Amino acid sequence: MTSDRAIWSSLPVPALIIGADDTILDVNSAAEGFLNASAKSVHGTPIWDQIAIDDPLEEAFARARSAGTPLFVNDVDVGSGNRAPLQCALQIAPLAENPGCMILMISPRELAGRMTQSHSVKSAAKSAIGMAEMLAHEIKNPLAGITGAAQLLSMNLQPEDLELTDLIVEESRRIVKLLEQVEQFGNLSPPDIKPVNVHDVLDRARRSALLGFGAHMKIIEDYDPSLPLAHGDPDQLLQVVLNLVKNAAQASDPKGGTIRLHSYFEHSFRLRRSDGTGQSLPLQIEIIDDGPGLPENIKGDIFDPFVSGRENGTGLGLALVSKIVSDHGGWISVTSVPGKTIFRLSLPRAPRSDAPAHA
Repeated sequence: MTSDRAIWSSLPVPALIIGADDTILDVNSAAEGFLNASAKSVHGTPIWDQIAIDDPLEEAFARARSAGTPLFVNDVDVGSGNRAPLQCALQIAPLAENPGCMILMISPRELAGRMTQSHSVKSAAKSAIGMAEMLAHEIKNPLAGITGAAQLLSMNLQPEDLELTDLIVEESRRIVKLLEQVEQFGNLSPPDIKPVNVHDVLDRARRSALLGFGAHMKIIEDYDPSLPLAHGDPDQLLQVVLNLVKNAAQASDPKGGTIRLHSYFEHSFRLRRSDGTGQSLPLQIEIIDDGPGLPENIKGDIFDPFVSGRENGTGLGLALVSKIVSDHGGWISVTSVPGKTIFRLSLPRAPRSDAPAHA
């Protein structure tokens, strides 16, 4: 017969045993992933130091313990110091054999809802990209003719009139560059999937940023050294991280700011697709900046093509990031408030048989 311990470890939702003094006595594997902390490290610590809830539940929690009755709380944001909050339902119940002890179960809802709803958004994005690729191809030819004609005209103009033809040539070239970015969506090769050390990818991106667009920024490495290998294309993942770091650098104060590259392992993170299938995505990479945050009017559409929060932005960088991550079977999300924006990549782990041993 299955042991109580095996059942406890196999619970699919984060669960915590809380003592009469509101300290944590035990957590299951899913809770370790949710808290991004081991059972040993949180044992004996106050529960309200480990999880943050956007409702004042301490009094209701105390009443449920005193009355020996269960407590159900729907639609609250629950997070910890190591992860962004998720909308969850909470179930709290007393343990009959241990007076004063309570069990707390956390059922994340927001993540599953966003993943299910994302299917229609991604389908619309793919249609928009396909239309844009066709238009890009058709527009580039007449633009080449316009540029050539302007250059020929400039040969017979007075110096004071050259400004107009120079403007035509400059703007035509800018449009061509934009169209080439659009075409990149269709030209992107399928990922060459192999075991990847994401810290190597992050380090390459950091060094490249500090030598160029991020020279004015302070970039902090905050890595989990025990992180296993990811399953992905190293070059395409580098492109993703570079785009996100560049986006963070451009959003920050021109005089400088801080970008934190954070990696960690989350056991319970699982992508639920619209067809009902699921995939484990335990490897987490966060690019965190201290800029002004995303404008409220575009927060929900930031990964759609042609949506940009910057003046003269093309709105294609984050759309390309989303496409590459989707091609990897991964997930990307963003949370943003003034002073803190977090882009989070969730990636699959390389199969253990494929992953070379660490040195």
